[in-house]
Amino acid sequence: MSGKLVLVATPIGNLADITSRAIDALREADVICCEDTRHSGKLLQRIGVSDKPLLVVNEHTEYDSRDKIVELVVSGKTVALITDAGSPGVSDPGERIVRAVIDAGGVVSATPGPSAAIMAVTISGLPAGRFVFEGFLPRSGVERKERLEAVASEMRTTVLYEAPHRLHKTLTDLETMCGPHRVVAIAAELTKIHEEVWRGTLHDAVKRYADGEPRGEFVLVLAGATPVAPPTDDELISALRAEIASGVSRKDAASKVSARFGVSKRHVYELTLTLG
Repeated sequence: MSGKLVLVATPIGNLADITSRAIDALREADVICCEDTRHSGKLLQRIGVSDKPLLVVNEHTEYDSRDKIVELVVSGKTVALITDAGSPGVSDPGERIVRAVIDAGGVVSATPGPSAAIMAVTISGLPAGRFVFEGFLPRSGVERKERLEAVASEMRTTVLYEAPHRLHKTLTDLETMCGPHRVVAIAAELTKIHEEVWRGTLHDAVKRYADGEPRGEFVLVLAGATPVAPPTDDELISALRAEIASGVSRKDAASKVSARFGVSKRHVYELTLTLG
């Protein structure tokens, strides 16, 4: 099999950010997969690649496109996959196709390049040594609540994407779950003329974006949760006394207090032996 799938990162706003390797990969491809032919057509025309067959692969067609792309790769074709902006497969179509080509024994390569998540976290001013990428949150329901709870308790910096018409709701939900004083950096229009990064607390962010609908796509970089200090022995003893006063045995009291505070059951039981 001499064909391959090449994931080509494209600019997130400023077309000048496309790399030489990305241009070469698109010029050498037999077929180019893209989310929107009108959007990608402008980029391809700019770099002099306007004579390639285009295959639309977006959130609605990715699943059904897998077999066609695998067939092309197996037959020896080089297929380049781009999205409207950034790296394919990261909050964009591509993940299923990569898996399908790998499962078929095909070669998958990439030309790395622009990423809104990486750019936002590096200029946020928040710790960037370890961070979590969450992408877009679920829009509603139990799944959204569970994801928000996970974000609220995450001690590493968290990066999220959000659309302008949902930005205020997401900030409001984050304030509710994380508290008003959690620090956030909100990046908009990255690499474009009107690039902006706003930094402050979630409470101030909710007020700032309360009126109207802001323009552009947004990246939220959220400070990690502050580690909770372990309980003192006095706090554990107080909880043990309350449990024992309710009528449970010392052993059961130790089990309950241990589970509640997340500390060693053996240590808590040893504390019960000091009670009068």
